[in-house]
Amino acid sequence: MDSFLTIILFVLAVFVLLLVILFLTYMKIWVRAWMSGAYIGLFNLLGMWLRKIPATLVVDARIRAIRAGLPLTTEQLEAHFLAGGDIIKVVQALIAADKANIELSFQRAAAIDLAGRDVYEAVRTSVNPKVIDCPDPRKGTSMLDAVAKDGIRLLVKARVTVRANLARLVGGATEDTIIARVGQGIVSAIGSAATYKAVLENPDEISKKVLNSGLDSQTAFEIVSIDIADVSVAGVSGTREVANVGALLETERAEADKKLRQAEAEGRRATAVAAEQEQRARIQEMQAKVVEAQAEIPMAIAAALREGKIGVMDYLRMQNIMADTSMRESLSAADASSSTH
Repeated sequence: MDSFLTIILFVLAVFVLLLVILFLTYMKIWVRAWMSGAYIGLFNLLGMWLRKIPATLVVDARIRAIRAGLPLTTEQLEAHFLAGGDIIKVVQALIAADKANIELSFQRAAAIDLAGRDVYEAVRTSVNPKVIDCPDPRKGTSMLDAVAKDGIRLLVKARVTVRANLARLVGGATEDTIIARVGQGIVSAIGSAATYKAVLENPDEISKKVLNSGLDSQTAFEIVSIDIADVSVAGVSGTREVANVGALLETERAEADKKLRQAEAEGRRATAVAAEQEQRARIQEMQAKVVEAQAEIPMAIAAALREGKIGVMDYLRMQNIMADTSMRESLSAADASSSTH
């Protein structure tokens, strides 16, 4: 009986000792939470220690929320911390949204934070819109390049004022999408302009046309305004950039057409030369056949003499006729040359 009582007393002593250690360890945190109106029990603090949750961080976050009038529980803060979220930023975002009269629940703020977005910065952007340069100079391009219908090339820079859309922040496209869409819209609007003068005279028409295109659809932002910060004609500042792209294209097209026609003419000339060479070859071939036929005449005459088809006198008369013909041809050639001189 005495041993059983001793065991009970030992267990009670250990329990009391643990309570004293727990109280001494978390007394400062517990008192600070109690005095701030965000009471947290000692066993809740012990549970945080067992779950490896920094009690100081949870208490600080809950004190901020309670003092700002937001009824957040330690269970919500612990769950978000265990999910890998930043409870301080979530509480700051909720306080900022509440002060700005923006509807934002803890579940949505936690989802935005867990999605990798800076929820506090998103709330600030929703209250105080930010300005985005289009195009982004950090990408190495400072001006948009567009060509009007008259072929004049324009350089444009715009500033886009956006406000964070908390309802679409999870799953919505980022700033890069806004910049790309606005840039595409500006280039398209300038391309549909009749002349570059119309763009220079009324740049606000371009911004209005782009703004009314619903470019912020499925993005995490709402476009407040699009302002044309700078617009100029390319190549007017002594640079080597081409201003009249239309004229350049026409010139290049004419040069290409000229080269094409030259190539076609060269092809026809080569065909004609080949045909001439072919005709000359045929003439030489026919002349060779004539020479070959003339070479057979003496053999035919000899065969006729042997066979008795012609006599010697006939052969001599034929020689005389050929000599007379040759003489006449020589005389006619001489007369022709003298008459020419």
